[in-house]
Amino acid sequence: MNNPFENITILDFTHVYSGPYCTMLFADLGARVIKVERPGSGDDTRHYLPFKNNESGYFAYLNRNKESITLDLKSPEGKEIALGLMKQSDIVIENFSAGTMEKLGLSYEEARKVRPDIIYASISGFGQTGPLCHKAAYDNIAQAMSGLLRVTGYPDQPPVKVGVSIADANAGIHAAFCLMAALYYHEHTGKGQYIDISMMETTMSVLENFVIQYTLNGVVPERMGNEHSASAPFDVYVTKDDYVAVATASNRLFSRMQDAMGMDIMSDPRFAENTLRRKNYAELKPIIGAWMKEHTTADIVALFDQAGVPVAPLLRIDELVHHPQIRQRGMMETQHHPVIGDFEMPGFPAHFSEIQTPVRKAAPLLGADTDDVLAVMLGFSKKKIQELKDRDIV
Repeated sequence: MNNPFENITILDFTHVYSGPYCTMLFADLGARVIKVERPGSGDDTRHYLPFKNNESGYFAYLNRNKESITLDLKSPEGKEIALGLMKQSDIVIENFSAGTMEKLGLSYEEARKVRPDIIYASISGFGQTGPLCHKAAYDNIAQAMSGLLRVTGYPDQPPVKVGVSIADANAGIHAAFCLMAALYYHEHTGKGQYIDISMMETTMSVLENFVIQYTLNGVVPERMGNEHSASAPFDVYVTKDDYVAVATASNRLFSRMQDAMGMDIMSDPRFAENTLRRKNYAELKPIIGAWMKEHTTADIVALFDQAGVPVAPLLRIDELVHHPQIRQRGMMETQHHPVIGDFEMPGFPAHFSEIQTPVRKAAPLLGADTDDVLAVMLGFSKKKIQELKDRDIV
C-alpha cells in the first residue's frame, strides 16, 4: 500500500473551502475523490481570484488530486446517477446549507438505502439542528457567531476577522479527523454513520481558554490585540526597522529574555513572575517596547534565538514562500496544470516516514472525468452519456 486511503472512494458534493479542503487532505493521502459539480458553472471557486489563462488558482490549489463530474442534482436522472455513485462510494461529504440534500432526495437516509454502511458527513455553518440550522453562513459569519471575531483585534478599535478563512479550514480539518475516526469504526464494526459538523462549533472549540475564562471565573474576554490573556510579554513589538513577535510563557523564558536584553526587570516586584507580568503588562510593555525600537528585527531575532527565547520576524508571503525552512522541508509543490501551466502551491502539511503525499494530478477541468466515471462505475454507454449531455443533465 503506497497511500493509506488508496482503496477509499469519496463522493464529494462540497464547494468553496471547508469541504474541498477536507477532501483535498484525503486526496493527497491517496483517496479517490470524485467531485460533483453543477453543469456549466461548477464550484464557485472556479470563479475566484487569482486567475491565469482564465483558470482559478484558488480552485486549482484546493482540488488537486481529484476528479470532476458534472451532474444536475435537481433532475430525476441526476438524482438516480448520484445514488448509483453513492452505492459504490465509501464516503459521501457535502457542505450545502442544512436541508439541501434532503430536498434533493440525497440525504444520509437515502444514501443508506443504497449502501447501508455508508459514511456520510455534512459541513454547515451551524449544524443540521438547532434554531440557526438554516441560517446562511460563510467564514466571517462563523467567526462572528463562534466568538472568535469579538476577541480578535485591538480593544479600542472595531473587531477584525482573522486574515484567512480560518473557520472554513478548521471545519474541514475537523471533518477529515471525524471521517478517519468513522473509517476506523467501520473497519472494526462494519457500520457506517452520519457526521454533522458545524463551523460555529468547531471554531468555538479552538478558542483556547476564552470560554473557560467565563465559565470558571465569570470573566468575559475582550480584544487584546497581539497580547495573550495568560502570559506576558507575548506580543508584537515595533522595532528599529519593522516588527518582531516575542513569546515568553514562563519565568525561565522571561529570565532568558531580560538577560539577552541586558536588563534586570524581574527584580521589580511588579514583574517578578508571569502572573504579575500579565497583570501589570501596561507598565511592562513600554519598557520592553523602548528597547525593541533601538534594535533591528534581524538583530533581535539573532539575539533571542541564541538565548532560546521564542521570537520571529513577521514574514510577508513572498518571504514565507522562499524561506529556507519551507524549501528544505519541501512544503512548496509544483502542480502541472493543463491550462494554468506549472505553478507552486503549499503541499501536504505533514511529513510521514512511509507515506508519500505528492501532487499526483492537477485539479480537474470542469466535468473532465464525467465520461469515465459514468462508464466505469455505472456502466453507461457512450450513447447514453451523450444523451445526458444533450439534455444538460451532465
